[in-house]
Amino acid sequence: MSRKITFPTGISTTSIHAGEEPDPVTKASAPNIVMSTTFVTEASTGFSARGMEEDAGWVYTRWGNPTVHQLEVKLAALENAEASVALSSGMAAISALLFHVLRAGDHVVVSDVAYAALSEMTNDTVPGLGIEVTKVDTSDLDAVKGAVKKNTKLIYIETPCNPLLRITDIAAVADIAHKAGAKLAVDSTFATPIATRPLDLGADFVVHSLTKYLSGHGDALGGAVLGPKEELAQLRRTVGIRFGAALSPFNAWLIMRGLATFPLRMRAHQENALQVARFLEGHSKVKKVIYPGLESHPQHELAKRQMKNFSGMITFQMEDGPAAAEVFARELQIIHYAVSLGHQRSLLFYLPTDDMLETSFRLDTPEQRESWDQYAGKGVFRFSVGLEDPEDIIRDLELALEKCPGGP
Repeated sequence: MSRKITFPTGISTTSIHAGEEPDPVTKASAPNIVMSTTFVTEASTGFSARGMEEDAGWVYTRWGNPTVHQLEVKLAALENAEASVALSSGMAAISALLFHVLRAGDHVVVSDVAYAALSEMTNDTVPGLGIEVTKVDTSDLDAVKGAVKKNTKLIYIETPCNPLLRITDIAAVADIAHKAGAKLAVDSTFATPIATRPLDLGADFVVHSLTKYLSGHGDALGGAVLGPKEELAQLRRTVGIRFGAALSPFNAWLIMRGLATFPLRMRAHQENALQVARFLEGHSKVKKVIYPGLESHPQHELAKRQMKNFSGMITFQMEDGPAAAEVFARELQIIHYAVSLGHQRSLLFYLPTDDMLETSFRLDTPEQRESWDQYAGKGVFRFSVGLEDPEDIIRDLELALEKCPGGP
């Protein structure tokens, strides 16, 4: 017999049970994977998704799918959101949100440092559609206020931002946005719902790359937009379905499988990252370490107020970053020299400032460049601390650091 939970549950229980019930036919405890692309329907079913009701049943997997829907219900429960739309990648989610909210003649304020693909998209693609874009350091509330115009429809922030780990005060920016008649979107991929629930702080939308911590195993691409039910139903019909960014049901099932251990993983990510950050901060060859859980983080007080978990992301600087990158790529045994983040495996990658400012980020004022330099210097190693034994991660770093140039 199917049983619905009738009382409020904690985050671990929600991660396991929300959106899932035993299969009514087979009584299977684990959720099924519905891989069918099409479904038998009634004769009255329309051929267009334009008039589709959210709860009208299944017609075609690009429109909606039972397995993907289970994931969407779970994500909404984790974020205290009315609804969620799951899509094929984090960038599909970002694109869907931008094209849902913005039209030619509108203005959007975007964090000057954020996920590289979003930054590049708002450097050229979005302005090319007649949408005005202003890039600001969104941790500077005066800069955010100064950027708002009469035609501002959206403020888009990322906190902590990728790769600087700079933090934005969500409640304060939500207040700025709403006083201007605009909406606030928060990319909370680094924080996750374990650390921060942006909707509870006044945001209108939350974006996640499900590929990262929420999936947690580096084997499934996915993205999600969360927010008001009516708006997300419209986003699904007009952008999600028409742009063809459907999430594979198999990937949705993998992400749900990862979510079952999500709270446990985030606890371990934070514990490991704090130990690793303290080791790096005390190493003679490491110039600077940025981690929200360290007292040395420039916004540690805001981090403590806004984040219940400091996550597993660290950045650090070395005197000769490119030379150290060569050593790390060659010598590391446990840590993979690779892009991405949020996996069970530790991942490390070097991001040189000159390259990043040429390809991804546009810093138009001395203050913006000063903030970049404070966090990144000439370049940073972005380190996604995994779930290995922390002593082993530290030993792997220690052996590689011995062969890096500089210091004793």
